[in-house]
Formats: sequence, C-alpha cells, structure tokens
Amino acid sequence: MPRALLPPLTLCWTALLLLLVHLSVASASRSHSCREVKTAFQLRQIGPLKWVPETPSTDVDLLVCKHDGPSCCTRKMEESYRVAVVRETVQNIRSYSFELKFLLSGHAAAFQDTYQSLFSFSLGHLSSLFESGYTSISAAVDPHISTLFSDLSLFIRDASSNVSVEAAVHRFYDNLFPLVHTRLINPGSAAAITDGNNLSDCLRMTRQDVNPFGRHALAMAKELSEALRAARALSWAFSVGEEVMNGTEVAPLTKECTRALVKMQYCPHCRGLTLIRPCGAYCLNVMRGCLASLSELDMPWRRYVAILEDLTLAVADEHSLELALLGIRGQVNEAILYAQLHGPTLTATVDKVCGQSMTETHSVQPTTVKMVPTVTDSPPLPTNQSDPPAMEQLDRLSHLRSSLPLKPAKSDKDRSLKQIAREFMNYIGRYKAFFAALPEMLCEGEVVRDEFTCWSGDDVVESYSGRVVGNGVHAQRQNPEVRVKGPDHMLTQVKDRLEHFNQEIQESMPGFGRRESWEDLGSGEENSGECDDEDGCQGSGEDTPKIYSTVVTEVAKAPPHEPSVRASGSSTAPLTLPTFTIFILTLALQWALN
Repeated sequence: MPRALLPPLTLCWTALLLLLVHLSVASASRSHSCREVKTAFQLRQIGPLKWVPETPSTDVDLLVCKHDGPSCCTRKMEESYRVAVVRETVQNIRSYSFELKFLLSGHAAAFQDTYQSLFSFSLGHLSSLFESGYTSISAAVDPHISTLFSDLSLFIRDASSNVSVEAAVHRFYDNLFPLVHTRLINPGSAAAITDGNNLSDCLRMTRQDVNPFGRHALAMAKELSEALRAARALSWAFSVGEEVMNGTEVAPLTKECTRALVKMQYCPHCRGLTLIRPCGAYCLNVMRGCLASLSELDMPWRRYVAILEDLTLAVADEHSLELALLGIRGQVNEAILYAQLHGPTLTATVDKVCGQSMTETHSVQPTTVKMVPTVTDSPPLPTNQSDPPAMEQLDRLSHLRSSLPLKPAKSDKDRSLKQIAREFMNYIGRYKAFFAALPEMLCEGEVVRDEFTCWSGDDVVESYSGRVVGNGVHAQRQNPEVRVKGPDHMLTQVKDRLEHFNQEIQESMPGFGRRESWEDLGSGEENSGECDDEDGCQGSGEDTPKIYSTVVTEVAKAPPHEPSVRASGSSTAPLTLPTFTIFILTLALQWALN
C-alpha cells in the first residue's frame, strides 16, 4: 500500500474510534439510569414511582438486596417489593390449588344433587305404591314416608348428626304396623283406635317383638345402612378435603421466606437486571423452604386421595346406592304382603299382647291381598305349609317383579352416580402428589428454559452451585437459602385433621385407602434432605425442575410473564462499558499503532 494513503486511512480510523467512544459513553450513561427499573416498578404495580431514583446510588441502606456496587433500590422500594412478593406468591399458590379445590367442591355438590334426586324419586315411588295398592292407608302413611326419607337424606348430608339408618327404618315400620293391622288385616278395629284406646301405641311399641313383617324390615335396614354408610363417608371426605384446601390458603409466609423471595425475584432489579430469571435449583430451594410446612401434608394427603377413590367406587360401583334406594318400594310391599298372608296368626298374637283388636267378633276375614308389582329380586317369603293359598298368591306375584331405571331421566344432562364417579376418578388421581409438587410448579413459572445465565441470589451465574434439599421441615435443616424454624402451627392442625379423618375411616371401614400407589412415593418426613439429579434437583440454571407426572398438567400453568422491560445488561457489572465496545476499541488502537 502506498504510504501516501496511510495518513487519510489513519484519520478515518481515528474518526471511527472517536465515534465508538462517543457511543460507549452514551451507552454507559444509559446504563447508569434506573429507567428500566422504574418501568418494571410501574408495570408490576409495586408502589409509587417517586420512590424509584433516576440514577443508581452507592449510599443506600438496604436490608435484603445488599451489594457493593451502585443500586437502583431504596428502603421504601425494598419494603414495597416485600409486600408485592407476598401478594404474588399467595396468588400463585391459590391459582394452582383452585382447580383442586373446585374439583372437590364441584363433585361434592354433584353427588349431593344426585342423592337428592334419588331420594325424591324413591319417595314418589314408594308413595305411588300406597296410592295404587293400599288406598285405605295412603294418606295416613305419607307423613311417615316423608320422615323416613328426610332422615336418610340427613344421614348422608351431615356426618355429625346422630341419625341412624336402622333406627329410621324401624321407626317407619313401627308406625306402619298399626295402619296395616287395623285397616288392612282387621278393618273393623279402626273404629277402636278413634275411640281413644291404646291399641295403636301398643302395636307400635311391640312391632319388633311381634315381627309382623317377617325378615323384610331387617333386610331393608341392613341394605340401606350399608349403601348409605359409604355415601355418608364420601360426603364427609369431601368436606374434609375442602377444609384442608381452605386451611392451606390462609397459612402465612414466614419472615425468612419473604426475605428469600425478595432476594430471588426483586434484588436483581436493584442492579438493573429486570429480565434475569432465577436458577432452577435455586428457586427450588427457596420454594421448598417457604412451603416446608405445606409439604408435610404430602403423605396424609396421599392416603386421603386413596380413601376418596375407594369411597367413590363403593358408592357408585354396581349401582349399589341407587338399587338400595329404589328397592325400598319392593321391600315395603313384600313386608305388607307378608303381614296380610299371616293375618290370622298375627291377629291372635296381637290379641294376647294388646287385647282384643276387633270391636266385634273375629269373623271378619282379612282383606284380599293386592297384587302390586315389586322392584326387588328377593326370593319368595318363607311360609307355613299349611297356607297353600298364600304360596299360590306369591307365585302369581313373582312374574311381576321387574327392574326400574336407576335414575329418572329428566333431561339428557342428568348423570348417574356411576358417570359422576367415573369423571371424578379420572381427575382426582392426578393430584395425589399435589403438595409435594407444588414448589416445583411454582418454580416452573419463574424459570425460563434455554438461558445461558441465571440469578443465584447473589450474582449472575451459569450454574447454581448450592445444595438442593428435599421436601418437608426435616430436610430444610440443610437449606442454604431459607431458614425454617419449625412446622407452622396452623398447618400442623390441618395435618392432624386430615390424619384423624384417615384413621377414623380406616377403623370404621377396614381396607379403605390401603392402596400401594401412595406407599411407593416418599414423603417430606422420610426424606433425608439429600436430592440428586434423578429427583429433578439439577444444579444448573439452564434446567427447569421437573413436575411430578402424577400432577395434572393443566394445574402447572405458568403465571403471567414479567413485563417486557429491557435490562441494561445481563452480566455481573451491568453499569460499566459494554464488553463488545471495549473489544472493538482495543483492536482499532492496536491497528493504528502498527
């Protein structure tokens, strides 16, 4: 190259060098501005903008976000960050638990609605028996029918009530016996009752001893008791589940947890890093420390879900509850038939116990048995060989027994217990590990995949080097990010409530909840505090903690992303000259000197 061209070329490079220096100074000037921090402060609605300084300051008295360099934060901003992070974390926890809470409350209401529909249909079904077959006692028996179904409904709705299914059924038959004896078997004795004697009371009190209805009263009481017991326990289980979810929502975050959350989410803002995300393993330590007491619910919750599944199957499997309720009509009808067929023997027994049943002579014959179809498939009643007409009548009635629809089809939207149970079972099993996976789900919304750097709590790093602990209070002794003093008192009460329910169900209904699905998974109490890569505890900021496969994927929806605020840099020294500019200046100077 001719030397004559060197001076003009040198001048060009000198001008370029001056331009780059000017751009670097302008960039440095912008980097020393808190404009991006103010924008993020405004978009997140953290507090008044007047609290955010225009330029970083080195003389700042901070409690949490301390560092040696200049800061865009003040004490008032730090306090606002504390309030904001508590609000955001609680909202995120509630957003993840909302679907589970709605699943429990929604299906509890669906089961109760179906119960009431079955009660209403069965009540009308039984009333129609008396209206069509036993008109003489139809009006008198209606109040007793209403009382019976009211007691059965209360038994399912209120687990704390003292209602007994057996007592309700026997009370119904106690009140039915005087009507059957005086108006169907011995119609003439009805006048004696209205004249003020104590025949009706005597019949009511001695019904179980006289046994006018054979085995049907006991059979009906046993069948209904077994079917309704599971439904009552299921209603109780739903109530306990809703109590647990409500208790977890109001549990406060500790001061140590709040401090760690501010350090993780907002301390980077003080350095102008408004877009940097926490390392995955670092976030996991913080969230597991904050939710240590909540994770203690993991094992009793797994048992609870297993019990819930077994109770659902017991209520809906093979339509046991529906058949028991709809079979009441057939049981009552056959009980009345039994009393009528054994009328003479029964009348003789009553005369000995309660005195003369007839105001006139006993020449009046029992009324003819009405041939009313039944809905049960019970075998023919045992009768004496000396009553061939009774046997013939029962044989004629046998072909009339037929099954009815399990539920009245009011519309296409009506669903049977089995349909509701199937839908519920498809969802609830996915929430067995909910409390163990909740910290990971919260971090799923904080961590961004495929990032080369992340926030470690103190600096921008490529990988988090701290030890990752497991779930539960015991494991938090080794937590480097959050100090956990002990279990939360409020959540301890919630855990005790859940364990008490599990124990009572397993004692009263042996075998329920004895599933291996929850035994295969560890709990927070049994965790040693160690955590390896297979547990999703990688020490890299690039990797996002994995979510338990048992948790429904719809629950793991990330909360809204942070505002798109441009950070002034992503290195450990964001307030200095850009590295690329320095590199270009160095090359230019070396070339000019040569």
